[in-house]
Amino acid sequence: MDLTYTGDDLAFRDQVRAFLEAELPADLRHKVQHHLRLHKDDYVRWHRTLARQGWAAPGWPREYGGPGWTPVQRHIFDEECARAGTPPVLPFGVNMVAPVIMAFGSQAQKDYYLPRILACEDWWCQGYSEPGAGSDLASLKTTAVLERDGGGDHYVVNGQKTWTTLAQHADMIFCLVRTDPGVRKQEGISFLLIDMHAPGVTVRPIIMLDEDHEVNEVFFDNVRVPVSNLVGQENKGWTYAKYLLGHERTGIAAVGRSKRELDRLKALARREQKDGRPLLNDPLFAAKVADLEIELMALEMTVLRVLADAHKAPGPEASVLKVRGTEIQQRLSELMVEAAGPLALPFDAAYLDGAREHSAIDDDFAAPLLPHYFNVRKTSIYGGSNEIQRNIISQMILGL
Repeated sequence: MDLTYTGDDLAFRDQVRAFLEAELPADLRHKVQHHLRLHKDDYVRWHRTLARQGWAAPGWPREYGGPGWTPVQRHIFDEECARAGTPPVLPFGVNMVAPVIMAFGSQAQKDYYLPRILACEDWWCQGYSEPGAGSDLASLKTTAVLERDGGGDHYVVNGQKTWTTLAQHADMIFCLVRTDPGVRKQEGISFLLIDMHAPGVTVRPIIMLDEDHEVNEVFFDNVRVPVSNLVGQENKGWTYAKYLLGHERTGIAAVGRSKRELDRLKALARREQKDGRPLLNDPLFAAKVADLEIELMALEMTVLRVLADAHKAPGPEASVLKVRGTEIQQRLSELMVEAAGPLALPFDAAYLDGAREHSAIDDDFAAPLLPHYFNVRKTSIYGGSNEIQRNIISQMILGL
């Protein structure tokens, strides 16, 4: 893969930069670049700004409202957005359920849901993990029983999902449910689209160590879901789930964001220490940064190779991207805390939440680093733990 941009690529990059300079609100840029907390309105504002430009779904084909960009253009766009400090477009609608609907959904589902996802009219969340069914996702126990009555065929859903990111804001959840308990566990799962406002749906917050409400438990108590909300065929949901996870794991690599964080790490390490010398002048620390930068360059090339094969969905190679991408993200956060030293230790929730303009420790740069470090610990677990990804790599790529 050659990363030497053509004249057209450079012109596209200039177009993206000009758009971001003109349209990215300063308050959103500040929050992202300083690891401050983003709220629902922040995500929605930026998604709809991109939607007006036709750029909310870079990976979508033109037939569904996407820009139809090449892999290199998508890479440039992601890199420029990360460099500028844009909020992410949340993946649950655009990058996760939408590709499943495109590939396996009915025409009615495509006509209804895809435009709403593109315009951010629906906020989606993911109903996969359960207590006792995380990385071993096929062990899920949430049930959907088909009932036929005069009001139309419905599934009655009962069970629980957990670690459901931002479910407190969600209008819809795409959910794996067990529709046939009498077969091998992977073969009795279906893929349902469930209205989060339906009677019987309860969302309970899980407050994390940094006092943020990011994840939730979701309970289903006799929730009635129209059969028309079944994606594809009944009991084929495991196939659709794997297809979705390939797209999720490719996105988790987050090369552009890691490149921005690498620049942030270098800026932090260039600041003078107590002895008057920048930490980046320390050969041992400089070697850590250099090793990480080399790893990130290799990951970037690998992501481009995967994206370049536009004729198929991401396969087991997405597991490679997920493992290396999350390890690099965690290592970046570790080195930033190491560079900040004791300044990273105080916890200032009011500053992180935007209630105070400056941190109480008089170092806005360092204040969010430790909460960010702890939050990034999860990246090697969600989307399928890295241990499971290594099993996939050994079995499906190496043939062991």
